Amino acid sequence: MNHLPELIPLEDIQAARGRISDAAIRTPLIRLPGVTRPAIWVKLETLQPVGSFKIRGARNAIGSHDAKALARGVYTASAGNMALGLAWCARIRGIPFTAIVPEHAPAVKLSKLEELGARLVPVPFERWWQVLREHRFENLEGLFIHPVADVAVMAGNGTIGLEILEELPEVETVLVPFGGGGLSCGIASALAGMSSKARVVGCEIETATPLRTSLQAGAPRTVTRTPSFVDGIGGAGILPEMWPLIQRLLDSDAVVSLAETKAALRLLVERLHVVAEGAGAVPLAAALSGRVTGNVICCVISGGNLDTQVLTEILTGA
Repeated sequence: MNHLPELIPLEDIQAARGRISDAAIRTPLIRLPGVTRPAIWVKLETLQPVGSFKIRGARNAIGSHDAKALARGVYTASAGNMALGLAWCARIRGIPFTAIVPEHAPAVKLSKLEELGARLVPVPFERWWQVLREHRFENLEGLFIHPVADVAVMAGNGTIGLEILEELPEVETVLVPFGGGGLSCGIASALAGMSSKARVVGCEIETATPLRTSLQAGAPRTVTRTPSFVDGIGGAGILPEMWPLIQRLLDSDAVVSLAETKAALRLLVERLHVVAEGAGAVPLAAALSGRVTGNVICCVISGGNLDTQVLTEILTGA
């Protein structure tokens, strides 16, 4: 298990901003039209080159290692978006990349990985979760980059927080999808480092709530999960090494239903012409639910890699 700091240092996040500028874009921050109170803003990470925020952490992590460390390639355990970010960065550098993917991983993400030249190793979800806990996968050469519990990955994610504060300094609440905590803790570290009083809320889907369950228990817990179209979040539990950061940095949690998430996804399409994947729509669902406090709310729309058939079914109510 890796030992993580109590806070991702602001200087690491600021350094990451320069390091990732050749891969990640500064994404738009737009106020949601038609909603007056609270004021809801959306940070559109859907527009990143790989369709999600993960390129920020992936680029910073790869850039934190020298050529010798990368010579035998890199690998990660990812259901799609982190693998896409690393595959993009690895291809540019001409280094081999392998993604250990759970068998339920969505086809749209797997096909994009293959287009980027990634080698795929499908495993049952339980074995995939074990890789996340152990930070390794036997018989694979190369550097393992953890998709969540990695300081460089979280520092890259934290650049989102810097951009939010620069454009929306009055923000009171930042809603972030909660998968493993790498995005929420990275953003919360940036806000804390900049002395912002904004709250960071981890948002989950009702089909798997490891954050809420662990917060209620006061310790990391595993949960029973039900697979759904929301595939980017909803893991089996909290990684123990992430727990101190989560306790320190996250103000609270919010849980939304599948129906609320579908409604938020449709709203993004209808009002902003933006396609979000399930995990990306969860923060907006939380903001619209009325169960989150704050007069100025920012929702991190984390990704847009949604299968077109699933999108059609959601838009038509099938």
